[in-house]
Amino acid sequence: MMISWRTASLVATAASVLALTTACGQDNATTPSSAQNVGATAAAGGYGGAGTGTGAGNGYGADGSQSSSSPSPGVPAGALAVAANPDLGKVLTDVSGLTLYRFDQDTAKPPKSNCDGDCATTWPPVPADDATAGDGIDKALLGEVTRTDGTKQLTVGGWPAYRYAKDVNSGDVNGQGVGGKWFALAPDGKKAAQSDLPGLSTRKDPKLGEIVIDKNGMTVYRFLKDEAWPKPVSNCAGDCLEKWPAVAPVEAADTKGVVKKGLMSFTRSDGAKQMTVNCSPIYTFAGDKAPGDTNGQGVGGTWYAVAPDGKPVGAPE
Repeated sequence: MMISWRTASLVATAASVLALTTACGQDNATTPSSAQNVGATAAAGGYGGAGTGTGAGNGYGADGSQSSSSPSPGVPAGALAVAANPDLGKVLTDVSGLTLYRFDQDTAKPPKSNCDGDCATTWPPVPADDATAGDGIDKALLGEVTRTDGTKQLTVGGWPAYRYAKDVNSGDVNGQGVGGKWFALAPDGKKAAQSDLPGLSTRKDPKLGEIVIDKNGMTVYRFLKDEAWPKPVSNCAGDCLEKWPAVAPVEAADTKGVVKKGLMSFTRSDGAKQMTVNCSPIYTFAGDKAPGDTNGQGVGGTWYAVAPDGKPVGAPE
């Protein structure tokens, strides 16, 4: 059996832990990497005032602002296809290249849709009538479910399939992660997501270059009003922390491509633990709804994506 980079990186970590402990006069990152971000992911006002994208509190992401060019209910799916998305891997699309989604509040065994009314306007159900399996799709996974209005909806691996009203162009994945309940469909009916990402790693952004991302593929940011030396201090609390959730501690061994020096955790003034890169506290942004989003870049002139060495990308000198 092949040894993954994660297993290999566990070797000889004792010395690096000691170095991290003394780097900024704080404790090292020893909290398991499965820890979630500190603070809510709901948007809040202030601290840059950027919009937070889609993801309304009604639970399904409807916000009444769908595009007039969006898919209408009942549009045939045709021959389904598999598209390669740089952040999500293989994604299922209809014959027009529009991404298909699944809803966490639905069920697959037995198949059942719990998206009706306004929800079905924002997330048009995909008709089962003429849907066929294209290359790379197991036709045995395609099925149908009868909706409350009597129409037949396509299912993939048992999961009812939808389009998203704000996806206008082929390849759009604006519905990914909306409300924390909507996800692009993989060809096998599972959620499309980049698998086996470490707690912190890097990706190549077409505009920003190499930047740090978390285990969910979300962009990581720095706040220029924070302090790194002689010890990390976060100056983001309250409403700020709701808009910019603090990244919880990650094991040094559960990182890839990030400079290890100053890679550590510290204790915030509220008693919670937060991760740093090169001793600078790091955050995600509630306005980023899908892997690859960088909506927090430059917000308020104080928030910037993080380079592998911990420097703020694109910040003024």
